[in-house]
Amino acid sequence: MPLHQGSAQSEERQVSVNPFFGEANPVGGMTAAPPRHRLPDAPLPPSTAYQLVHDELMLDGNSRLNLATFVTTWMEPQAGVLMAECRDKNMIDKDEYPRTAELERRCVAMLADLWNAPDPAAAVGCSTTGSSEACMLAGMALKRRWSKRNRTPGARPNLVMGVNVQVCWEKFCNFWEVEPRQVPMEGDRFHLDPQAAAELCDENTIGVVGILGSTFDGSYEPIADLCAALDALQERTGLDIPVHVDGASGAMVAPFLDEDVVWDFRLPRVASINTSGHKYGLVYPGVGWALWRDNEALPEELVFRVNYLGGDMPTFALNFSRPGSQVVAQYYTFLRLGREGYRAVQQATRDVARSIADRVEQLGDFRLLTRGDELPVFAFTTAPGVESYDVFDVSRRMRESGWLVPAYAFPPNRQDLSVLRVVCRNGFSSDLADLFVEDLTRLLPELRRQSHPWTRDKEAATGFHH
Repeated sequence: MPLHQGSAQSEERQVSVNPFFGEANPVGGMTAAPPRHRLPDAPLPPSTAYQLVHDELMLDGNSRLNLATFVTTWMEPQAGVLMAECRDKNMIDKDEYPRTAELERRCVAMLADLWNAPDPAAAVGCSTTGSSEACMLAGMALKRRWSKRNRTPGARPNLVMGVNVQVCWEKFCNFWEVEPRQVPMEGDRFHLDPQAAAELCDENTIGVVGILGSTFDGSYEPIADLCAALDALQERTGLDIPVHVDGASGAMVAPFLDEDVVWDFRLPRVASINTSGHKYGLVYPGVGWALWRDNEALPEELVFRVNYLGGDMPTFALNFSRPGSQVVAQYYTFLRLGREGYRAVQQATRDVARSIADRVEQLGDFRLLTRGDELPVFAFTTAPGVESYDVFDVSRRMRESGWLVPAYAFPPNRQDLSVLRVVCRNGFSSDLADLFVEDLTRLLPELRRQSHPWTRDKEAATGFHH
């Protein structure tokens, strides 16, 4: 069944249209709204069409108050102007739009340098629509490299990762027929254990995924320790297992705030890295980046060449046509901020996250799992002894004030733990943080007076966005 199934059989609800919504429609008049589930018979004036759509979208949540999403919700007006100027440029048509293609190439070079590629000029990469596509590409490269060295008939490839990976990795394994081998959570360890990951590897393992910034709690996985465990595995068994770093968020935080954390191409076992330009890369959705250490890490047969757009152009992507706007906005942001600008922005965001985490802890009703000192993200649950309400009640009540705070249960083996997660982003100021804490503080007396938590299915997370 389609995800968005048409409602052709539903009765059209006809309502009158405000006569102030623009000039009169010479064809159909303005006494009734256009049909919702079929094309209208006649055109509407642009002002009327705009106002109808605009008014319906007013019922969406306020993106600036959405503490569930990692996606950028604020950019400078100049970036918006550039994006509007480039929205009609097809990113794939590099012959027709050579300067846009050049900006993409520069972004790849800048990221290769930022992530300490041994020879930034030799690194290869591309823009994508986001980290999910970038992860798919990285997984495809890992599988192809495995298939080239594997000669066992009928062997089934597998991919090792923590149970905390973003859902795109489960999709990859499903779509490309790869066995997922997941390291469960145990106790207070909420992400991959390096030794446990190494023990799951065998001759059919295409790679291990390390997460720099877990979606569940904002913590970094120990990429260096993971590589060391795989180095030891190779010494014992001869198995040479590459690592892909899913740096959807952390790859644009750690280089500026955690320079002593070794996680990138400084580790020889790291074959590829992805990030989301539209998360802590500070660009509106959707843009992501996938980079490989060198040409050997990205098999040439995965790169297609087309000439029907004019000129011979290599392409490696799941998507084809897409606007150049986001790539141009990424280059603008790199140029606008530089290293020091990114450092200042990410530090300010981390400071806000730490501050809110400390103030939430001081309320006494909650226990912190993380404190926003890696990704500017923290997770917390109700403290021992709090029995009148749970995290789902808090999420529901905060939504009444406009705040979108996700509540969800952790995966195996910690399904017993349900948490709230707060994602702090650029534009979430100290003033907004004060309002958040004030609203949370104000509703606690009511929650404490409940006789018990509201009954709900705790497996169904509220507002859990990546």
